[in-house]
Amino acid sequence: MSDQDWRGRKVTVAGLGVSGVPAARALRELGAEVTVVSDGDDERSRGQAAELEALGVTVRLGDGATLPGSTELVVTAPGWKPDKPLFRAAAEAGVPVWGDVELAWRLRGLDGRKPAPWLAVTGTNGKTTTVRMLASILEAAGLRTAAVGNIGVSLLDAVLGDEPYDVLAVELSSYQLHWSPSVRAHSGAVLNLAPDHLDWHGSMTAYTADKGRIYEGNQVACVYNAADPATEDLVREADVEEGCRAVGFTLGAPGPSQLGVVDGILVDRAFVANRQKQAQELAEVADVRPPAPHNIANALAAAALARSFGVPPTAVRDGLRSFRPDPHRIEHVADLDRVAYVDDSKATNTHAAEASLAAYEPIVWIAGGLAKGATFDDLVAGAARRLRGVVLMGADRALIGEALARHAPEVPVVDLDRTDTGAMSEAVREAARLARPGDTVLLAPACASMDMFVNYNKRGEAFADAVRARAAESA
Repeated sequence: MSDQDWRGRKVTVAGLGVSGVPAARALRELGAEVTVVSDGDDERSRGQAAELEALGVTVRLGDGATLPGSTELVVTAPGWKPDKPLFRAAAEAGVPVWGDVELAWRLRGLDGRKPAPWLAVTGTNGKTTTVRMLASILEAAGLRTAAVGNIGVSLLDAVLGDEPYDVLAVELSSYQLHWSPSVRAHSGAVLNLAPDHLDWHGSMTAYTADKGRIYEGNQVACVYNAADPATEDLVREADVEEGCRAVGFTLGAPGPSQLGVVDGILVDRAFVANRQKQAQELAEVADVRPPAPHNIANALAAAALARSFGVPPTAVRDGLRSFRPDPHRIEHVADLDRVAYVDDSKATNTHAAEASLAAYEPIVWIAGGLAKGATFDDLVAGAARRLRGVVLMGADRALIGEALARHAPEVPVVDLDRTDTGAMSEAVREAARLARPGDTVLLAPACASMDMFVNYNKRGEAFADAVRARAAESA
């Protein structure tokens, strides 16, 4: 598709923010007549609207329901639910709907350069960490790359920018995949599947199907989690290019066409000359930080995608060694009185919290927030033997408390009935009271944060601040 194809084309962009603004800007620069519709009408939205209007974009704030007349294409921000009236109107008018990722895919190579292949990652949890690990490995191999997509960096900016890339490490959410029917990755990975965002997708079946889109048209490898059969099922169902292989990752010893762990070593039996008899050492478990089980799984998935692109084993090792995780992802904050304090505020659902709880023992668990429709019986039953005590906070803490009463009635529970800014300090204080030397106080809420905090980052910062304040008091 050339830039001439866009001149005078009437495109409606649904939503502003990280996705909508770059889409509107790019389309306008290509000569399209762009109208942005947005539900929001706050100060931030008005600022973004002013920037776009200066470029000749029409912006309608506070009206995300009406499809502008003569619209030929809708490009939507990924978070907009499929049942919105705007999309029903588009369907009735025969107007196609693309996501910003779909737009980026279609605009690759517009400048005449050979498009950079995509190594794509999705899953319920671990996407951002895996994509950043992957980018670190690719960089260690001397490749020009960037971690883009749902990680918070616009794919459009990467595709249309001046920087030529050899390959892109792409994080894709289920929302983005829903609106991206044409994307065909070099290789893709589904890390895991657990109920999440079901209010958006409507069912677990629909959520799983959207995740599975990442495998469609894969050229070299479909990477799946051997411990999660649903991810392998998606590989079997995918329509891939001839010669594309299924490659598993496991925390145990790998079989042929798998990556796994043997005696503390990450090994590859997929991208070697003789998969039946040969294994290639990639890195040590100690090279993965932190070496929690689910993070080792992330590293294996990243390594599999990198190896599918021809990256040498030494680059996997060097990339993992140089990688530093983002804040609030199993982040060690401090040791006080021989008790470790760990911030995993990013554990915003039960699946993420389960992985976090599996990494430590014994634990004083700080949990609670907005449950988003989740239930906690399986989580609590699986973690019960590891729990020294629990501190509950947030709007839906009672749901976790009820599960604790059913499955861990002997575990002491502190219920904090407050949502003010000092609640986290009290939570840390109560956790310290319950903890004994050798324990870990773990913030892994299993819930979203917006009942008390702007986002999970602010929640994690409040936890870390409270821990450091206790350290200063005891100094």
